[in-house]
Amino acid sequence: MFPKALLLASLGLIPSVIAQSGAWGQCGGKGWSGATSCVSGYTCTVSNDYYSQCLPGSAPQPTTTKTTVTSKPTTTSKPTTTVGGTTTAPSGTSPTSSVPVPTGSSGNPYAGKDVYVSPYYAAEVNAAAALLTDASLKAKYAKVAATPTFIWLDVVAKVPTLKTYLADASAKKQILQIVVYDLPDRDCSAKSSNGEFSIANGGLAKYKDYIDQIAAQVKAYPDVTVVAVVEPDSLGNLVTNLNVPKCQNAEATYKAGTVYALQQLNSAGVYMYLDAGHAGWLGWDANIGPAAQLFAEIYKSAGSPKFVRGLATDVSNYNALSAATPDPITQGNKNTDELKYITALAPSLTSAGFPAHFIVDQSRSGVQNLRQAWGDWCNIKGAGFGIRPTTNTPSALLDAIVWVKPGGEADGTSDSTSPRYDSTCSLSDAKQPAPEAGTWFEAYFHDLVVNANPSL
Repeated sequence: MFPKALLLASLGLIPSVIAQSGAWGQCGGKGWSGATSCVSGYTCTVSNDYYSQCLPGSAPQPTTTKTTVTSKPTTTSKPTTTVGGTTTAPSGTSPTSSVPVPTGSSGNPYAGKDVYVSPYYAAEVNAAAALLTDASLKAKYAKVAATPTFIWLDVVAKVPTLKTYLADASAKKQILQIVVYDLPDRDCSAKSSNGEFSIANGGLAKYKDYIDQIAAQVKAYPDVTVVAVVEPDSLGNLVTNLNVPKCQNAEATYKAGTVYALQQLNSAGVYMYLDAGHAGWLGWDANIGPAAQLFAEIYKSAGSPKFVRGLATDVSNYNALSAATPDPITQGNKNTDELKYITALAPSLTSAGFPAHFIVDQSRSGVQNLRQAWGDWCNIKGAGFGIRPTTNTPSALLDAIVWVKPGGEADGTSDSTSPRYDSTCSLSDAKQPAPEAGTWFEAYFHDLVVNANPSL
């Protein structure tokens, strides 16, 4: 079984002159000049190159858990008013309920199947729950620990762990959900989720090797249905952010890398959903057509792979699936929620020759009326867990509602001295202080639980 690595992150109490760091405090990392030991009962444990944390007990050294930064604002429209509206989408909790399956080359991979629960994320949540004394809150944490989320393969060092999940999912006869996320010069318009490969240093070849390793492991377990979200933010940046020099430089590599990923993962029978941003990014009238054309271009360049099922939206974001009242930040965009977005995008996809099927992330979309601008993505204050994973969806276009984002893992740090600092994480609607991207943010997880809609 997968080792129960603990990753309890700092609450932001970062000491600089005391002899020991407190519970969940920082105790090391590049540029860190504070205490490197922890108070009694806690052990300094490496989370990533930039962050070591005081974890309960003598936790083993975990592999770095990383979450995506949510999509960047469109460059064609900039709504700035405060938000509003409530989620009215279904609140089903079963990942095995079914909907009419749209015609497609590979079919809805979720129909009639159970979904695997990430043991890594469950260990994070259970470690946090173990420190609670409130029985009611503990029970809510336990419900989250038992909820299927995607496993992020955001560094090549994590790929060998995939065989453990595959073996476990095989024994349980469950779907395994992964995120493929390691393009060279990754996330070209932000800093928090910068990747390990650079285009200038042979990054494309290294990326292809990363993909080959994933495909080889999946092929060793042909009985396991694997669903992948492919490269969050990458193609969206090519639609709206080519004015950013790093994105312009990355365009050809992003396309080549994505095409290669689709081809190789298709050979392993991986069901794939390319990331398609969200309503507030690619949902504007000026962006829908170009986005559909780009998805179709990549798809056809890869040879129209059978197992490319469609698109994933709202990954790591906060939009309602269906809002009873338009959120004021959506002003000027008729696609005010994810359901409107996918309904508007589908005809353009079909016309361009791309399969119009979707999954939508609702892991942190339980509460609306929170953001000052639609492009704000970092640790949004007041957010709550949203609709639990289910195939009980309001549209035949929508294969499933999913939790791609493991809620409680930080989007980025509010520490302006960090090499990975992004100023978005210090905006007024971002919860602060926040630890490094991907590390456990206990105070934020607590809020997600308390604010969950539907309630846990």
